[in-house]
Amino acid sequence: MRFIAVQTFTNYIDAHIILGRLKEEGIECWLKNEATATIIPVWTTAIGGIQLMVAQNHLQKAGFVLQKIDEEKKVSRLCPSCFSHNIEYINSMRKPMNWLSAIVTFFLGDVALMPEQRYHCFHCGAEFDQPLNPANN
Repeated sequence: MRFIAVQTFTNYIDAHIILGRLKEEGIECWLKNEATATIIPVWTTAIGGIQLMVAQNHLQKAGFVLQKIDEEKKVSRLCPSCFSHNIEYINSMRKPMNWLSAIVTFFLGDVALMPEQRYHCFHCGAEFDQPLNPANN
C-alpha cells in the first residue's frame, strides 16, 4: 500500500492528537520521522518534521477530517486585540535575543537555541502568548 505525507509537525504531541483523530475515523495512517524528531529535536527541520503519512486510498477522507480539525481549532481561539479567529502559532524572530541565538547557533554549530514561539494574528498583526478562548468569555 502506498502512503502519502499530508501534513508535517514540529511537535510530537500535536502529531499524535491528529493521528488519533484520523485513526478514530478508520483512516490508515502513521507518523514518519517521529522517533528522530523526538529524540533529537534539533534535527526536526532538517528531516522535514514529523510527517503524517496517509494511505493513498484514504486521502480524500483524511482531507475532510483535517479540514474539520482546522476549522474547530480556528473557532476555539481569538486574538485578544481584534477578536479575529485568523491566528496561528508561529516561530517569531522579532526580538534581538532570537537573532543573537541564531548567530550563536550558526557559529557554534551544535548549540540548539530555539526561536520564540508565539501566536500571530493575520488580521491585525498582533503577537501574543495566549489567545482568548470564546467558550470562557
